[in-house]
Amino acid sequence: MEGQPQGPPNPAGMENGTEPCGEERASEAQETTVTEGAAKIAFPSANEVFYNPVQEFNRDLTCAVITEFARIQLGAKGIQIKVPGEKDVQKVVVDLSEQEEEKAELKKGANLAPGDQPRTAAVGEICEEGLRVLEGLAASGLRSIRFAREVPGLQSVVANDASARAVDLMCRNVQLNAVAHLVHPRQADARMLMYQHQRASERFDVIDLDPYGSPAPFLDAAVQAVSEGGLLCVTCTDMAVLAGNSGETCYSKYGAMALKSRACHEMALRIVLHSLDLRANCYQRFVVPLLSVSADFYVRVFVRVFTGQAKVKASASKQALVFQCVGCGTFHLQRLGKASGASGGRVKFSAACGPPISPECEHCGQRHQLGGPLWAEPIHDLDFVGRVLQAVSANPGRFHTSERIQGVLSVITEELPDVPLYYTLDQLSSTIRCSTPSLLQLRSALLHAGFRVSLSHACKNAVKTDAPSSALWDIMRCWEKECPVKRERLSETSPAFRILSVEPRLQANFAVRDDANPSSRQRGLKRFQANPEANWGPRPRARPGGKAAGEAMEERRRLHQNKRKEPAEDPVQRAARLKTFPCKRFKEGTCQRGDQCCYSHSPPTPEDTAAAASPDHPKTSHQNPPGSGVAAGPGVD
Repeated sequence: MEGQPQGPPNPAGMENGTEPCGEERASEAQETTVTEGAAKIAFPSANEVFYNPVQEFNRDLTCAVITEFARIQLGAKGIQIKVPGEKDVQKVVVDLSEQEEEKAELKKGANLAPGDQPRTAAVGEICEEGLRVLEGLAASGLRSIRFAREVPGLQSVVANDASARAVDLMCRNVQLNAVAHLVHPRQADARMLMYQHQRASERFDVIDLDPYGSPAPFLDAAVQAVSEGGLLCVTCTDMAVLAGNSGETCYSKYGAMALKSRACHEMALRIVLHSLDLRANCYQRFVVPLLSVSADFYVRVFVRVFTGQAKVKASASKQALVFQCVGCGTFHLQRLGKASGASGGRVKFSAACGPPISPECEHCGQRHQLGGPLWAEPIHDLDFVGRVLQAVSANPGRFHTSERIQGVLSVITEELPDVPLYYTLDQLSSTIRCSTPSLLQLRSALLHAGFRVSLSHACKNAVKTDAPSSALWDIMRCWEKECPVKRERLSETSPAFRILSVEPRLQANFAVRDDANPSSRQRGLKRFQANPEANWGPRPRARPGGKAAGEAMEERRRLHQNKRKEPAEDPVQRAARLKTFPCKRFKEGTCQRGDQCCYSHSPPTPEDTAAAASPDHPKTSHQNPPGSGVAAGPGVD
């Protein structure tokens, strides 16, 4: 095991949820064994090394993507990969006759020189021309071990972590799974390790970054350490920042302002892609997205990194600013650059002209917010996504989350690739205060009007369409005529009043069309994840305190529940508290409640005032002044 001596805690160690600790390692009796995929991992029962079972979908999808990437890369070298369970299933799917298979095998054998055999790469074997993989923030090493046991065509896997305790656990898990010939644990700062592999001959073919929180500190090193055309896999779990809750923090980490929007999850994907491309451009490199997924509480992007000065010039025209109305939510995109054809087949790059809108929204008259820049080009390579989907569908027993992978990738293949962002059904209907049309009705109206429309894997109520915003609001005006809104309840300055005060120029047809229901919806695929378990979501950082720290956190969460709500007050305490205040109507001589009055009918003395201010002073009864003509009120004990 290569490594460096463990030093003081550093940010890299904290990013993946682990931190160095000088305590003795937990005994085997305190360990929990977890089986995921083909890997068997021993975890401390205490929360000392980070593990989240909800991320199994993330790890399964990564194995599927790297497998197809290896098939492409090694196929160009004449090496065929063998995936367990894939050959038998493919025979059934393709349905080739035995004679055709024999002819194909004879034809392949005729092309080979005597004594030569077709080169293959199997799972668990070292492929000399295979992929070099780096997991920068490995924690327990689960992901790296799964790569070694499930992905064919690998030369080596470097499992790195800055925590000495995590590296010690990795070594034991590597021995437990018998993959020491492929997986090499290492203790180092992930950034320094990647900076040390900037030379072209030392770069990694695949780099996987799955930190706790933001990957921003590691992106600059990652785009330099990945090989030409290599695969970079990045996970971001700081969705509160990327979804617009803190725009200034998003700018400091990713170089873009995030907006609060119904399309915030796709906007988060595009901001991450913009940040990756921006960092790669500094070194005359650029990114090509293969797959971008928003799932559960995180976003995950898979991109290839290439080098080319001419292609880098086009990066400005791939980014865009977003103008979003604060009233009705209508958005417009403004490209940062412009690419136009010139003489001789050349491409001329220049600054774009704008803005595409007036200062006030044309629909509701409200102002616009400015967000971005973000990636405005397609976020998926549909050919590559189709390859992954076909492989997973042909071998569904390979992954535990195969059904969800098929559902998510099927929706992705149905998305409009050239339409950034989307609207939602509830957003459109709530803006004009009307009932919500069904998904099929709105999609049918857009299709009848001659526009394209699709779903989005990032939101189940998404409406991604190339229709202009004016046509979309005309359709909603037509829907409001069928389900009228009480106009007298609308304020004249509200977006609903201003939008509905304009007559629609487009007459919508809400008759349901057959092609309005997408294929993934018709087949009932598992497109959107249900809550997998109680209290699921991002796990807390791993801490050396272990299980005790986790129990303390649960107790703190319980105490903080509804902390902004005032607790219900005991009736006796409330009556005693009110008796410390004089009755204003009694002073005016108009109080008719007598003994039933909850306030005091005696003027407070300085002693009573001081006593009332003391929380430990028992409340005593007050006598009414003589001659008041009012019966004395009973005291409260």
